[in-house]
Amino acid sequence: MRLFLALTSAVLLAAAGGASADTLLIDRVQHEAGVALPTRGMAMSAVEARFGAPAERLDPRGGQKSQWPTINRWVYPAFTVYFENSRVIDAVANQATAGETGPKPPIR
Repeated sequence: MRLFLALTSAVLLAAAGGASADTLLIDRVQHEAGVALPTRGMAMSAVEARFGAPAERLDPRGGQKSQWPTINRWVYPAFTVYFENSRVIDAVANQATAGETGPKPPIR
């Protein structure tokens, strides 16, 4: 019985050690709460005036030939901004390292 408990404890400790090596994106974002992000409803021009030109403007999705509104995505070094037509609908922090668990990189 003692051997069983010792082996079970060893397995649990090994599993806990592996899990603590991962960094969750949400933990980093909460830690960096002071980082300013565009807010919902901001116009594209206001985002560019405040944060500068994006590093990349991804191709729009949706639009005229679909039933969905046009979604534009601008990628900055620390975050990605999503626009519906020309207004911000969301801004999310980018994944900092390959080991960080969080949103996948944008589809290009």
